[in-house]
Amino acid sequence: MVLTSISVFGANNNAQPFNIPRSQVVEITDPSSQRIYPLFVKLPKSYHSQPNKHYPVVYLTDAWYSFQIVSGASRFPMNFNKMDEAIIVGISYSKGSIGSLSRIRDYTPTQNKQWKNVTGGAAAHRDFIGQTVFNYVESHYRALASKRVYMGNSLGGLFGTYILMTKPEMFDSYIFGSPSYWWDKGYIFELEKQFVKNTQPISAKVFIGIGELESKVHGAGEDMVKEAQAFNDLMQQWPSRLQTKLLIIPEADHQTAFPTTAIHGLQWVLGQCPPKGNCLQGNSLDAQADINDFSIE
Repeated sequence: MVLTSISVFGANNNAQPFNIPRSQVVEITDPSSQRIYPLFVKLPKSYHSQPNKHYPVVYLTDAWYSFQIVSGASRFPMNFNKMDEAIIVGISYSKGSIGSLSRIRDYTPTQNKQWKNVTGGAAAHRDFIGQTVFNYVESHYRALASKRVYMGNSLGGLFGTYILMTKPEMFDSYIFGSPSYWWDKGYIFELEKQFVKNTQPISAKVFIGIGELESKVHGAGEDMVKEAQAFNDLMQQWPSRLQTKLLIIPEADHQTAFPTTAIHGLQWVLGQCPPKGNCLQGNSLDAQADINDFSIE
């Protein structure tokens, strides 16, 4: 199995690569398709100093994009004890494929003939995560099977919503950024109708973040804000014990909303105190030192 570091190389060929601390890449084979998927894994700061502690796991789609954002944005609040420390696992695209083709195939729940690319692989990818990825992570790291967080953006938000309504028990918390509910003429809303008829009460936290500019009136191709609001309203009617939150991000569009969705969503599901609370009391010296030292790994 290949273990490497996540590196970003500068223009100078002699320059040392930047490494995300405590990170590695492992390659996992989907036994059904035989496709190989790299997993980007980052361990919490206290992982080696507290060998008896088990951690929540945040599972990300679109790892090349999301892993760097979530790693950087969560480091300070996790080190400062404002957020539960967590293992971060970014699920990348299938090895050897173009990223856009891999995500369109794996994150879409229906075969859409209007698209030239292969679509409709969401069920298979869901099962790969639920069986192979979970088994690997929970057998190789001190991961809490009872505390899994899903985070996906755009088509990744669509994919996560599909999981929520087909195998909701896979995760106890879901964070959807700018979900593509327009897919296949709003298929996700048709799925929701069947879900409501057949579902048993479920317990989960669901956070949706969307940029206020993601609507046709602001020049976007789809009314994604309206669709996110509509789905959030539907969840309020489910026979379940859901906790939901919808965040419409001022002045953000589809390209800029995700970083805000990521950190606010994680604070909502893993936060240690209210957003306006003072969490300094009772923190460790290491955490207090973080106030003035952003260089701590």
